[in-house]
Amino acid sequence: MGDDEVIVLGTVFSMFSMRVRVALSEKGIKYEYREEDLGNKSPLLLQTNPIHKKIPVLIHNGKPICESLIILEYIDEVWKDKSPLLPSNPYQRAQARFWADLVDKKVYTSASNIWRKKGEELEEGKKEFIEVLKLFEAELGDKPYFGGDRFGFLDVALVTYYNWFQAIEICGNISIKEHCPKLMAWGERCMEKESVAKSAADVKTVCDFIMVLKKRNGVA
Repeated sequence: MGDDEVIVLGTVFSMFSMRVRVALSEKGIKYEYREEDLGNKSPLLLQTNPIHKKIPVLIHNGKPICESLIILEYIDEVWKDKSPLLPSNPYQRAQARFWADLVDKKVYTSASNIWRKKGEELEEGKKEFIEVLKLFEAELGDKPYFGGDRFGFLDVALVTYYNWFQAIEICGNISIKEHCPKLMAWGERCMEKESVAKSAADVKTVCDFIMVLKKRNGVA
């Protein structure tokens, strides 16, 4: 599939866009990245994701695929000869999907309290956020990656939050490392991978974006 045209529509600060870029890089797939202005969405984004009108969108030979976790599975199926993301064992595959889904249902939701709440609600939000991360710390255990020795589907789904974790520590005055040292060490280990490092948003960029969100929500 050397002649494939692969385009990714995303934003530099989006953990969901980053997932797609990490997965493609893991597979060694060349792609064109197009930065979207979500305040002025491109005609291509509106055309390729007319239902949600959101990023990321993967356009493979003119055909769009939406929703980051669905895109990850698509990438894994289409380019299956290198760096498989999902385990071959059906049970392990189901578990990876379960935890990846939990990332978006629990991690994103609890993290968003940091830029949506203030006062006592913020402090309660911080506690909830840490409790959610502890679930993933327990699932990781002493393994180098969630799938064991191999960087895989759940790692890709969660590692895109790592720089957000660092930014939240700064902007939210909270120490994730104190409560989840193994999880943060895992993040540092993942950042040593070229596919992750070159796709990751700069921590300062994320911090600046979080401050924009806090001001937008009237909690800055």
